[in-house]
Amino acid sequence: MATAKTSVEAWLDAGLEALGEGGPDAVRIETLARSLGVTKGGFYWHFADRPTFVDRMLDRWEQRAVENVIARLESHDAAPRDRLRELFGLATAFIGEGGIRIELAVRDWARRDAGVAARLGGVDERRMTYLRTLFRQVTDDPLDAEARCLVAYSLYIGTHFVAAGHPGRTREAVMTRALEDLLR
Repeated sequence: MATAKTSVEAWLDAGLEALGEGGPDAVRIETLARSLGVTKGGFYWHFADRPTFVDRMLDRWEQRAVENVIARLESHDAAPRDRLRELFGLATAFIGEGGIRIELAVRDWARRDAGVAARLGGVDERRMTYLRTLFRQVTDDPLDAEARCLVAYSLYIGTHFVAAGHPGRTREAVMTRALEDLLR
């Protein structure tokens, strides 16, 4: 019988951590078992094979990085601008908790794996759809709403590829200002 230490969630979390640290090649059953301090037999207690595990791992990433965020934002009444500020705050916290490593690893993996690319496309569409619902309440111009969505999402993903500094300012201060400009 599986113990709490080798629960499905523990395996999936270990897989996501490995993905964020070393990409898809780092998601190896033996390595995950070692990191959890168990034998790989525990893996097969929960998962038929690695492809099944990878699918469930991506489900967990999507649940955390998309659905849980949207559910939290929708769990209380707030003005659209306030929801967007909260969304930006949650995204910043997610990044700070190491979530961006997993996000970037999935994006890199999607360049080489059509199945992962399809999953990522669905995540991006879901996020953009939610952003649209909020930005369309901020502006009456559909093109302006779409542009704000694209800029906000690109800022969230793309800032991690920019190595330039911001003389006299922190990246956080510049990001905050950029996002506030989108809310005007």
